[in-house]
Amino acid sequence: MGSRLVFTAIAVILYSASLTSSAEDLPCRARDVGIKGRSIVCVCDANYCDTITREDPAPGTFVVYTSSNAGKRFEKTFGEIKSTPRSSRMKQTKRKRILKTLTSPGLDESEENNETSVWSRVNLRVQTNLRHQYIEGFGGSVTDAAAINWRKLSDAAQFRFIDTYFGPEGLEYNLIQDYFLKLPMIRRSQFAAPTEVKIVASTWSPPIWMKSNERITGFGQLRPEFYQTFADYHLRFIEEYSKAHVKIWAITTTNEPINGIVPWAPFNSLGWTPPQLARWITNNLGPTIRKSPFNDTLILAVDDQRYLLHFYMLGMEKADPKFLDYIDGIAIHYYGNFAPAQILTELHNRYGKMMLSTEACEGPMPWHLLKVEVGSWRRARRYITSILEDLNNFVVGWIDWNLCLDPEGGPNWADNFVDAAILVYAEKDEFIKQPMYYAMGHFSKFIPRGSRRVAVRRRSIMTLENLAVLNPRGNIVMVIQNRYRREMYLQIQISPRRYIELTMEPESVKTIEINDNLNS
Repeated sequence: MGSRLVFTAIAVILYSASLTSSAEDLPCRARDVGIKGRSIVCVCDANYCDTITREDPAPGTFVVYTSSNAGKRFEKTFGEIKSTPRSSRMKQTKRKRILKTLTSPGLDESEENNETSVWSRVNLRVQTNLRHQYIEGFGGSVTDAAAINWRKLSDAAQFRFIDTYFGPEGLEYNLIQDYFLKLPMIRRSQFAAPTEVKIVASTWSPPIWMKSNERITGFGQLRPEFYQTFADYHLRFIEEYSKAHVKIWAITTTNEPINGIVPWAPFNSLGWTPPQLARWITNNLGPTIRKSPFNDTLILAVDDQRYLLHFYMLGMEKADPKFLDYIDGIAIHYYGNFAPAQILTELHNRYGKMMLSTEACEGPMPWHLLKVEVGSWRRARRYITSILEDLNNFVVGWIDWNLCLDPEGGPNWADNFVDAAILVYAEKDEFIKQPMYYAMGHFSKFIPRGSRRVAVRRRSIMTLENLAVLNPRGNIVMVIQNRYRREMYLQIQISPRRYIELTMEPESVKTIEINDNLNS
C-alpha cells in the first residue's frame, strides 16, 4: 500500500552487524507533540541527530536497551547474570515459595510476605538447544515519496538521515528505484552501512499496453501474449541496476496481486489469479531468471496479505506445482494481521520456503481517520507485536514501508496517505523520528544477519510478548514488549541455575543482550 512508480519498488534489508563497543551516544532531542496520549518524537537536522551504538557485554553480564511510551529511547542499563548455588537452602526455599505463588493465583499477597503479585510477574525460560530459522535482517523501502522528501533536505541533513537508518550509530538498514531519486539513496546507504545491503524489488504494474484494461489501476491482468515480455521486463530491470553497480538480491512476483482482481486499490496494480500466477512463474519468469547471468536472484511468491497466502499458494500448487521449483520464498504484507500468525508456521511446514515480510505501514485503511499520528506509541506497539509474531512463526526478516514521508503522509498521487517512521519537515530542514523508528531499531540494531531463533517457554501464569535469538557471537538477544500500563517483573532463566531479573516499565520494549559464555 503506498506510492511506487509503474515498475518497481525496492526494499533494502538492513543488517545490524556493529559488534564494537560504543563511544558516548548522543541523546534524543525530544519534542513533546502536545497531544494527549502521544509520546515524544526525536528531532534531527543538519547539525544533530541522536545515535545508538551496541555495547559488547562481558562474560557473565548483560546489556539492556529500553524505549517506552513515557519517553525513553534506547536507554542503556547493565547487569550481571545471577546464579542459584545448590547448597543455598534459603534461596531454594524462596524459589519454592515463588513457585507456589505462581501456581496459586488465589493467594493473598500478604500471605507471601509481600512478594510481587502473581499478575505482575513473568518467568521465561530460554531454551538455546531448540533452534529454528536464521534471520536475514530488517529494513525499509525507498519509494518515490521517500526519495522526494529526502532530497528536500540539505546535503548535511541528507547525510544525517542516511546515517540514522544505515550507519553503525543508527539502525543499520536500507532501499531504492529510479536513477535520479533512488540510486543516490542506495549508494549513500551502501557507503554508510557496515555490512551488505540486500535489495528486494517488486512490480506494481507493467506498462499499460501489456494489460487487459490498458490502465495503471483497476481490474486488469497481464495479456497472455505478453507473459514472456513481462518476464523479460524483470530481467532487464535487474540488468540495468547491475550496470549501476547495484545487485538485486530478490524480486517478488507482483505487489498485492489481489488488487487487480478485487479492484478497490486506487494505486498501481496488476491482478493475478493463482492459476495465472503459477503458470507465468513456471513457463516464463522462472526459466528466464534461472537461465540468465542473474540466476542467483531469489524469487518470492505472492507478496500479499497474511490471510491470502494459503489461497494463493494452494491454488498455485493445484494449477501447476512446478512453480515451486522456481520460487525461493513467500513474501508477506502487514495489513492482514488479523489472521492468526500460525498461518505462517503452517506454510513453513508445508513448503519449507523462506518467508519475508516485505511491506508494512500504519494508517492505510479507509477507517484510519488520522493517516499520520505524530508520536503514536500505539502504532509502534503494533509494529513490535507484528515483528514478534512473524519471527516466532518462521519469518526471516521484516521490511518497513516508506523510509520517510512529509507531515501529511505524502506526497502521493493516489491520495493514499500513510504514516512513516520518519517525517520530513523540509521548510525547517529537519526530520523527526517517531516511536515506530525505535520499534524497528530494537530488532534491526541488535539482531544481525545470521542470528538464529531459539525457543522460549513461559514458566508463570502471566507472560510478555518475546523473541529470543542466538547471535553470531553466541550471545542471547531477546526483545520483550510490555503492553500493560503497569510495571511487570521479569525473570529470564538462561539455564537451570542461571538467570537475570528486570523490571519492565509500563508500555515499553526492551532488547537484552546476554553473554553467558563463561569460558570466553
